[in-house]
This record gives sequence, C-alpha cells and structure tokens, in this order.
Amino acid sequence: MSSNDAFANLRKSKEEDYFRKMEAESVEKMRREAELEAERGHLAEAAGVADAEILQDLKELGYTYQTVMLLHLVPLVQVAWIDGHVTNQERKRIVEASGLRGANEGSLAYRQLMNWLDHRPSGEFFQRTLRVIRHRLKALPLEEQKVRKRQLIFDCTTIAAASGGFWGLGSKICGAEQRLLKQIAVDLEHNPETHGD
Repeated sequence: MSSNDAFANLRKSKEEDYFRKMEAESVEKMRREAELEAERGHLAEAAGVADAEILQDLKELGYTYQTVMLLHLVPLVQVAWIDGHVTNQERKRIVEASGLRGANEGSLAYRQLMNWLDHRPSGEFFQRTLRVIRHRLKALPLEEQKVRKRQLIFDCTTIAAASGGFWGLGSKICGAEQRLLKQIAVDLEHNPETHGD
C-alpha cells in the first residue's frame, strides 16, 4: 500500500469518526430536547398552566411536576421567615398544610419544603412565586379567585399567629408580619395589564 493510500484511508477513517461523533451528538441533543419537552408538559399539567413564560418561571425557580403542589405554601414559608427564623409551631403548621396538598414525608415535594424551612429562599424566589400564584388564580372564575385568595391570606395569617406574643399576652402577629400579610394581599390583586409585571 502506498503512502498516499494509507493517508487517504486515515483521512477517510477520521472523517467517518467525525461524522459518527456528530451524529451521536445530534441524537443526544434531540433526546435531551424531547426529555425537556416532556418535562414541560408534565409541569404544565401539574401546575394547570399553559403560559410559556409562567412555565419558564416555574422551571427557573426550581419547580418540577413533583414539587409544583407546594406553590401555594410558599407565601406561608415567607411569612414564617419574616423574623429571620422559622419557629417549631410555624414549621408544624406548614408541614400539616403540606400533607393536605399531598406532600407526604419522604416525597420529593416534602424534601423541598424542608429545605425551604431550613434555608430561607431569596426574596426574588418569593416574589416570582407569588407572581405565578397570581397568574394561576386569574385563570379561575371570579368567585373561585376570591375564595382562594381569602384562603391563602387566612393560611398566611394562621402561620403569622402560630408564634409570638409574650406568655400568651399581646398580639401574636408582629408588625413585620402584618406588613407582609398586607403586601401579599396587595400582590395577589396586582393587575399586570395596568401596573406592569
């Protein structure tokens, strides 16, 4: 075999390797895209949301179809953290509420909730989650919106009242908690068409 033939064979072999590698990368990219699309579909179904921007927010915030059930518990977590720590009473009430939503001990949702109760999420996380909640509520009939908003504020108030006071005397809801409860109520009523979002 001449050196030219050997060089041509080597070049052909390298080209074949290159194209096999490119094909494998292309197949892997299509597989990842299909997985992401399936994941988006599961998240959209679990969240009851079709809006691509809201789904992107959920994904960026770390929600999955297994943890999106916690969405309406996040304002409760925010109220619990307002004074810089979560008390045992606040934790107990939030965990009870999570059980009603199906976040049973050992589940991915339960572990995520425990993480939020152990490590305070960022202000941006709370704000963006409330935006998603508001969007979901606006998709409901008006009467149901009102009922769900009242229930969420009531649940937040219950968490605020879980600790506080001094030996059972005085207000159990501190000023910071009162301000946060009012802000959550205002944010739930926020109309992005008139105020921007």
